[in-house]
Amino acid sequence: MAAGGTSALVLAVLFLATFIRSAFGFGEALVAVPLLALLMPVEVAAPVAVLVSITVAAVIVAQDWRHIHPRSAWRLVASTMFGIPLGLVLLVAVPESIVKAILAIVIIAFSTYCLIQRRPFALHDDRLAWLFGFWAGVLGGAYGMNGPPLVIYGALRGWSPQHFRATLQGYFLPASLVGMIGYLIAGLWTPTVTRYYLLSLPVVALAIVLGRIANHRMNGRAFLIYVHVGLVAIGTLLLVQAIG
Repeated sequence: MAAGGTSALVLAVLFLATFIRSAFGFGEALVAVPLLALLMPVEVAAPVAVLVSITVAAVIVAQDWRHIHPRSAWRLVASTMFGIPLGLVLLVAVPESIVKAILAIVIIAFSTYCLIQRRPFALHDDRLAWLFGFWAGVLGGAYGMNGPPLVIYGALRGWSPQHFRATLQGYFLPASLVGMIGYLIAGLWTPTVTRYYLLSLPVVALAIVLGRIANHRMNGRAFLIYVHVGLVAIGTLLLVQAIG
């Protein structure tokens, strides 16, 4: 494929991934890296996706910082740091397919239950935030999958669409910055990565705006349905990866 065609497809993928992230606060991992890896080496795709993630999170935090639950975000970030070392041990000691299969079954069962029940289980305070942040760190340290425990936590807390979106970015911004520093140290932040990132900025900006509009038009119940459907999709993808 010609370079121009490849660049156009890369921009289309980043637009879609950014719109999903801006509208719901999560979910771009289902789109960005898997599709980008079809168009470029994964060692380029991953840093590009993380740079875009940092940009989206920074913009949302700057725009909607009033909607962030700072105590929740801080507890999730702090407890994640303690989970990362265990995640690295898990990466070495346990086959990835087993962990992904267990995680997939838990996610699918949880979200299916929440979709079926009219009054599913809920958390009314942040006392258990450390538990979800810790497991986000474990999965992030092992397989780069911080998101599912955080999304489950936000759903259990019953945050509004605006609080859900903003608070998760309060978590993802520092986490993504740490990840990008790792890519820099590893020598994976290359001129090619920078070129694709700079090229993507106009479409990323447009997607952030459109996603924000979509987010503010959602009501709480419909938003939670979208969240759980997204979680089922994530769980299904993980299960396919585990079986495959």
